[in-house]
Amino acid sequence: MEQFEKLGLCEHVLKVISNKKFTKPSEIQEKTIPLILEGKDVVAGSATGSGKTLAFGSGMIKNVEKGKGIQGLILTPTRELAEQVAEALREFAYYKDLEVVPVYGGVSISHQQKKLVYADIVVATPGRLLDHLKQRMVDLSKVDYLVLDEADRMWDMGFKFDVSKIVDACPKNRQTLLFSATISGDLADFADRHMKAPIEIAVENYVDTSKLKQIYYDVRDGEKFSLLVHLLKQKHDGLAMVFCNTRRNADFVEKNLRLNKVSARAIHGGMDQKKRIRVLKEFSEGMAGVVCCTDVAARGLDIKGVSHVYNYDLPKDAKDYVHRIGRTARAGESGLAVNIVASRDYDNFSNVLRRNEGLEVKRTETPRFERVRIEMLEDTRGSRFGGRSSGRGRPSSGGRGPMRSRGPRNDRSPNVGSRGRASSGGQRSVRRDRGSSDGRRPARGSKDGFRGGGRNTRNRVARR
Repeated sequence: MEQFEKLGLCEHVLKVISNKKFTKPSEIQEKTIPLILEGKDVVAGSATGSGKTLAFGSGMIKNVEKGKGIQGLILTPTRELAEQVAEALREFAYYKDLEVVPVYGGVSISHQQKKLVYADIVVATPGRLLDHLKQRMVDLSKVDYLVLDEADRMWDMGFKFDVSKIVDACPKNRQTLLFSATISGDLADFADRHMKAPIEIAVENYVDTSKLKQIYYDVRDGEKFSLLVHLLKQKHDGLAMVFCNTRRNADFVEKNLRLNKVSARAIHGGMDQKKRIRVLKEFSEGMAGVVCCTDVAARGLDIKGVSHVYNYDLPKDAKDYVHRIGRTARAGESGLAVNIVASRDYDNFSNVLRRNEGLEVKRTETPRFERVRIEMLEDTRGSRFGGRSSGRGRPSSGGRGPMRSRGPRNDRSPNVGSRGRASSGGQRSVRRDRGSSDGRRPARGSKDGFRGGGRNTRNRVARR
């Protein structure tokens, strides 16, 4: 507690910290809070879960006065992060009774407008806040503190110009703070244009790589889901996150995990906000041990107790891989990142390893596992398919006997169901796990497995 007092935090915040029994500030808090309280503009490289909310909220909570209009503004890339940051700020500002209002899409805009009248601090996604600005229903002329949280993700999601318009609506005589896992050239240009002599702060990755083990299994396309079920059913402590590249794949995996008696929930941008919040609550409280998610939905979430991260789909963007595995091995806890790699993942996996040279991902022998039942998703036209499928497929048969996965072979034929019309008669389309989850014929690899990488790429993966 004494170390927090030395940072210059106000009594209101110190009282909350004492109640929470925090004993030592994080690295990002130690390095940025004194500068923020001095009124300096700061550009900080910091990952989710590093304690940055207290860092950027410290100046706001100390100086914002209740009932004097919107004086603090935080921009975030996603609805979940906006809600999470708003809740954290409410806790830290409890003894000042400040009105913190989250603003994001997917809910009634008129309801938000009523709340904005009394807001002291606003936490918003750029798109929805811009809607309020266009309707002249929000006044940013009194903003003294502007924060860009997860700025790199906002740029990746195409919010660059929306953010610039919002910044232009704020007073020039303000304090601006930018927090981002990575600082790209575009973000550096933004800082040059919109910030006053910003001080750059870099901290170590919050994920403890010494406690994070990364492995991969090399399997046939038709074995991915069965292996995932087998791994999730093995006894382990903590929560698990299963990452998919698309909303449909997240729904497909969640549905079939539950069919195979694994307690799972899905979360992605296609769900309404109330359901997303409910899923997060169930997951964080351990009511559901597994959450199947997309990168956008999971980015910025700080959920304690995640022990396992599974990449059911390998991300196309190498940076997303780092963000995914960053969900575990936090605050001194150990974690395991598991990559389930089939032929359709080779290009993405090779790209991840090439762009992240420091990663140590070790190949692991695939255990024996049972084939499991899978049920296709049904689209709006009544056709049934799994994952990212855009076609229709009949249920394919397959044995349920135990099997041991083997590595990719250049003569392997893809095991996918025959194409045809969807089954009728009201019966569910069910099959064994024989094909890839997206129902497509996987591209055949080179003799050495990783298409486009040849022997060198494959050997590089094997060495890791």
